[in-house]
Amino acid sequence: MLRGWVLYDDACGFCSRWVAFWGPTLQRRGFGVAPLQAQWIQERLALPGGELLRDLRLLLKDGRQVVGADVYRHVMRRIWWAYPVYALSVAPYFRDVFDWGYRTFATSRYTVSAACGLR
Repeated sequence: MLRGWVLYDDACGFCSRWVAFWGPTLQRRGFGVAPLQAQWIQERLALPGGELLRDLRLLLKDGRQVVGADVYRHVMRRIWWAYPVYALSVAPYFRDVFDWGYRTFATSRYTVSAACGLR
């Protein structure tokens, strides 16, 4: 049963590598994966390019969207072995740290990809 689509930036080497590694785990939990650059995604979300590619997104089956660090929380809550990380990510103080870590990485993902030698 498809719950939704995890939408990632295919121009980011780290993100592309992440999806290749975690894609099967996500699919077993009912999440498809698709690049934000896909034509059907751009048409469906109708967001300006800068806004569209700013964050990881989760497009749920009912059309709702989850954005940024909350995508990780949404998915981790549904994977038994990731649930402890989810629990920390919603706890006071740790939520802010988790959000900060996500935002810091998201804004520098191209630099990180280049430094790691990822396309």
